[in-house]
Amino acid sequence: MPVLGLCLALAASAAAPVFVPGEHFTLAWTHSIEKVRWEEDYAVLPDPPRLQAVAARVRGSAAGMEPPPGARLQGGWYHYTPAPGLQEPLRLTRSEFTADYALCTAQYCQPLGRWLPSDGGVTLLRACTGPPD
Repeated sequence: MPVLGLCLALAASAAAPVFVPGEHFTLAWTHSIEKVRWEEDYAVLPDPPRLQAVAARVRGSAAGMEPPPGARLQGGWYHYTPAPGLQEPLRLTRSEFTADYALCTAQYCQPLGRWLPSDGGVTLLRACTGPPD
């Protein structure tokens, strides 16, 4: 039986995507200018595989980075529910001049480069199925 997870690919490459198994994950990053941490929680849904943003939070606020209306401040983080209608794939711009995105599950939280090195361009992230473990 196929396993749900994420497929990671470089937009500028024809190489096969890298499969990361899991049905829930957090994508985290630090804003390159304001140095504010953002985290978004996603579920990988089946039939057909797709991502659903389920929660998000930002550690404080800064110029041009105000939390959306309805966000609740708890422990220094603004918590909110992202708007529905997520477009796939997620397009992550990665640069050698900023810290990499972190991909987190219940077992680990590691830089995206652990699975797919950056080419300094766009990394595509989408829901998919892969081989059984």
